[in-house]
Amino acid sequence: MFGIVGVPVIEVAMAAQAAGIRYVGMRNEQAVYKQLLTIVTIPLHCCLPASRSTDQNLETAGAFQEFPQVEACRLYSKFSARPSSLEVIPSVIEKAVRTSMYGRPGACYVDIAGDMVNAKVDRSKVRVVSCCPTPPVSLAHHGAITEALSALRAAKKPLVIIGKGAAYGRAETALREFVEIAGLPFLPTPMGKGVLPDDHPNCVAAARSRALLQADVVLLFGARLNWILHFGLPPRFNPNVKIIQVDLCAEEMGNNVSPAVALLGDINAIVIQLLEVLRKDDWKYPSDTEWWSTLKDKIVANAKISKALALQSTVPMNYYTVFHHVSQLLPHDCIIVSEGANTMDIGRTMLNNRLPRHRLDAGTFGTMGVGLGFAIAAACVERSEHSNQRIVCVEGDSAFGFSGMEVETMCRYNLPVVIIVVNNNGIYNGVDAETWKEMAKMGDLTSIAPPVTLLPEARYDEVMTAFGGRGFLVRTVEELHSALQLSLSDWERPSLLNVLIEPSSDRKPQVTVTCQEYIFSVILRSTGQNEKIHCSF
Repeated sequence: MFGIVGVPVIEVAMAAQAAGIRYVGMRNEQAVYKQLLTIVTIPLHCCLPASRSTDQNLETAGAFQEFPQVEACRLYSKFSARPSSLEVIPSVIEKAVRTSMYGRPGACYVDIAGDMVNAKVDRSKVRVVSCCPTPPVSLAHHGAITEALSALRAAKKPLVIIGKGAAYGRAETALREFVEIAGLPFLPTPMGKGVLPDDHPNCVAAARSRALLQADVVLLFGARLNWILHFGLPPRFNPNVKIIQVDLCAEEMGNNVSPAVALLGDINAIVIQLLEVLRKDDWKYPSDTEWWSTLKDKIVANAKISKALALQSTVPMNYYTVFHHVSQLLPHDCIIVSEGANTMDIGRTMLNNRLPRHRLDAGTFGTMGVGLGFAIAAACVERSEHSNQRIVCVEGDSAFGFSGMEVETMCRYNLPVVIIVVNNNGIYNGVDAETWKEMAKMGDLTSIAPPVTLLPEARYDEVMTAFGGRGFLVRTVEELHSALQLSLSDWERPSLLNVLIEPSSDRKPQVTVTCQEYIFSVILRSTGQNEKIHCSF
């Protein structure tokens, strides 16, 4: 149980401990209620925000912290309720847990009236319920399975996209067999990383833009065509691409792009269905096609660019240098938590995940401030399961600022989380210390300093040492190696590496689609590929 206590929730936490539930007291209660609603919408397994609200007999009277919490959370959660009596609390909690797990997983909200917290009830009148069973498994229609494989066989440029739904569905074993038997290229979404190892020979994540743009058939496993996948639309996708959509949620089918084939059901079960037919047909996409050559060439070209940036010996370092050396030292089974702008985007491409459900990031909402909380939760799970897996939290300096006081929580419970703050003195980018001093001479910094700038070379490492953890100020590759090795060897306390990088460091140049290419794609979509088109720009 995670929370921040106050009267009368203190008693709830104490009662939880007495019942054998471990209570983790956090530090960061979001000051703005809208931010709380943002957090609630992050679809995490069994995420059950619970709250103490106004006494029942004081509603509408202007009681302390009176707010329509159930109504406010109903829009942003799968289930939102306030038990009407003590007797029904077990059944409400059971429904909340069941709802959070069944179908697409998501957050549920249970609101407990303040006067219920210390009230008593006749045990014989309590509505007893049993623990909910595991979610039922549904299969796709056999005809849809046949249709999907027919579309794949006809594809010249097929692509598999693996989303976090596949990770949640624990489809890694079946998916690996499917990809390898079929010989298909794949790329993961940010939290689909590790379902298949990032270093798998069929992974084309390093050619992501090219793969998305030119694929003629895309097989989606538990991934949504939202902003992360550019909505499945031109100019980032082929205007005539055929989508084969595999999802647990019927309402997701057809969002933004109407699928050529829709496979509704449990992802792992559907992959097994596909495998059964595939084994009988003995079909495999050839490895010597022009499509595979195109993707491999792009992977090599992008790798050269990244390597050149990574091996630069300048001080301050750049993002690529930092992540290159961090990746060499991280254990293959570590859980990576990441948030930030460039830090998260670049880190996603350079820090490999080799195991499923070993990456947590800012999610679909891109919500900053969740990283340290995720890391604490992961560390608590690691401790309870004795998995000997390191939790490494990679933060931008701006992202760290949202919930930096959670380092005290880590120190209080001796959670050996390793935090790496990639510090470029700003949001996206900042300025160096000398430039900051010169700006200060010019007048009021609130009128002069760019809004994206933060205090240059802020000592985030000293925040950690103030609470008893280990803090390191890192400027060079040698200091980075030394600090990370020491941190990874320490299982007794948390560590924070404050890695100073070049304030203007940025992502490598991205390939963009021109206006002409976009217009051409729209014409193709509206007329069909077989039409002869004559146009000039």
